[in-house]
Amino acid sequence: MTRLSEPPHLVWPTAAVRTSYLAGERADCLAEGRPTDWLGPAGDDFEAFVAQRRGVQIRWDVPATVFWYVSGEHYLGTLVVRHRLTPELATAGGHIGYHVVTPWRRQGHATRMLAAGLSECLGLGLERVLLTCASDNEASRRVIQANGGVPDGQAHGEDRFWITVPRS
Repeated sequence: MTRLSEPPHLVWPTAAVRTSYLAGERADCLAEGRPTDWLGPAGDDFEAFVAQRRGVQIRWDVPATVFWYVSGEHYLGTLVVRHRLTPELATAGGHIGYHVVTPWRRQGHATRMLAAGLSECLGLGLERVLLTCASDNEASRRVIQANGGVPDGQAHGEDRFWITVPRS
């Protein structure tokens, strides 16, 4: 197992993790049976790929900020903060989405990444956030609850949780 040279932290997407980003995302796509064709353009001009993901973007019809969770040259995962909810996101999706690439799973990174993401939410003026996960995703449920998630029923096959964003 690779040792990390520094504690992981959230950053805006960066070209410094190109090799591990492409390897991690490619492995996850293949394992999950998703297409990898988008990785070609990302690898061809990674600087442009990264530039498109920096800053506030419109995703899911709302402003959203994309963060990568990194340690040195290692990309561990992505966290997306949606600045507000649409009726659809209020049902499924919520304010925050995250994933950790396969080589870094089951090491506590998702729990720490979400905690760091909650600090970013506070900076955006969000005091209470909705997260959802598939009802059969026990690992994600544990991550959300470890960060203060309070269950709020189910919708469209997803468990819903509200987190009051802690004031550091």
